[in-house]
Amino acid sequence: MRAAWVLLPALAALSAYYVYLPLPGAVSDPWKLMLLDATFRAVQQTCHLIHYLRLSHHLVVLNYLICTFDKLKSVSSEDIKITDAVFDGVEVRVFEPPAKGDESLKRSVVYIHGGGWALASARTSLYNNLCRIMAESLNAVVVSVEYRLVPEVCFPEQYHDALRATKHFLQPDVLAEYSVDPSRIAISGDSAGGNLAAAVCQQLSKEEDLPVRPKLQALIYPVLQAFDFNTPSYQQNMNMPVLPRSVMVSYWIDYLNGDYELAHELLVNNHTALNVGRALSFRARLDWTALLPPSFKKSYQPVVQATGSAAIVERLPALLDVRAVPLLADDATLARQPRTYVLTCENDVLRDDGAMYAARLERAGVPVTLDHFLDCFHGCMIFTVWPTDFSAGVQTRSSYIKWLDENL
Repeated sequence: MRAAWVLLPALAALSAYYVYLPLPGAVSDPWKLMLLDATFRAVQQTCHLIHYLRLSHHLVVLNYLICTFDKLKSVSSEDIKITDAVFDGVEVRVFEPPAKGDESLKRSVVYIHGGGWALASARTSLYNNLCRIMAESLNAVVVSVEYRLVPEVCFPEQYHDALRATKHFLQPDVLAEYSVDPSRIAISGDSAGGNLAAAVCQQLSKEEDLPVRPKLQALIYPVLQAFDFNTPSYQQNMNMPVLPRSVMVSYWIDYLNGDYELAHELLVNNHTALNVGRALSFRARLDWTALLPPSFKKSYQPVVQATGSAAIVERLPALLDVRAVPLLADDATLARQPRTYVLTCENDVLRDDGAMYAARLERAGVPVTLDHFLDCFHGCMIFTVWPTDFSAGVQTRSSYIKWLDENL
């Protein structure tokens, strides 16, 4: 009995030590965020152990656990028709609101989910719930793309899946089948899905014979570059839940089918050092000292290595491929992009990716709305269902849907 009185406080102290993280004072629901992050870290560490023991790939196990937990809180709606379909070999989930008597055609959103190109699904309740609410709130047909994931496939297959599904949907006969107005279509996505949405929009803008083009693109805390892992937001938020810098670098390595031994080289920007000739022509396109406002730059300084390793880019050429890194696109491509919405969160390593893209689009003459949230964190928009119901999720989702409603 005496041992129990000693053990219980010790366990409580260890648990508190594991859960507690120093967070900025403005973060929404800090203790709930710490608990979410601690849960995610514990699950990730378990998955890495399974990977180390060579029982399965850690991302396969992690995605299995996410989807298993997600089944416990599925969301449905009697008002929205939800069907699964295949668009040019790519699985999609379609959300259709009921027809109204005085309305012949509806607007539409093609949505591409996040998850580091490796996790989640269009069928999980988190994204099922988001797309259902979008369909209801906008009275729009929402097409959620179920692209293939790492490690089953790596870049460029996720990009090709998203592009094929989108182009299939944009065919006039397919739009007519779903009663969609071809002049009122948006392409959207969050995080890695925002990366794919931006890349798809850029490619669509280059295809001259495309009969239907998106009216808008809406990018939610998108990941848009792997050129500089020391932007102010990467430095400021390197240990922030739910996406610390080291985890984002690992997602990039997995997506580009690289080796984890490259992680340190990427973290210190050795892959884009001044002696890496292939990177020099892109440097001005990611000059955050010129693209970010003072409130983002703060007192942070650029990390530019004089000498690095050109072999990294040779091993991972997609680091400089605009299909993987949309922020590297040239000005002519950016000038062809549709009206754009970019949502960013202060407490997110990817904040500056979105802000730099918004600045470059604006300079290219594209109408842009940069919607920045000081108290929010990466991934928050999908966390609106108990027990991961964050006020930040409702706040960002409402602002995003409001912009779509006013512009689509």
